[in-house]
Amino acid sequence: MAHTVLIHLLNEEPILAEVAEAPQASDQVLIVSNVRRRDGREVSYILAEASKVVFPWTRIHCVELLRSEADEDVISFIRE
Repeated sequence: MAHTVLIHLLNEEPILAEVAEAPQASDQVLIVSNVRRRDGREVSYILAEASKVVFPWTRIHCVELLRSEADEDVISFIRE
């Protein structure tokens, strides 16, 4: 299941991407796909043809895992 992440790169604007699984503490790089800006535009320093991008952890300030629609709890009221 793919997770959406918000990646905060050093000296860059945050970008959104998809990861196959949540990053582990032992990982040396972060491999992502579907890289885009927060507003959905293309990232200027990544080619549009790129299917996956590898970021070394030395360039990443932090990574936020965003909730997907499937993760949200559905609370509904049922009237009998």
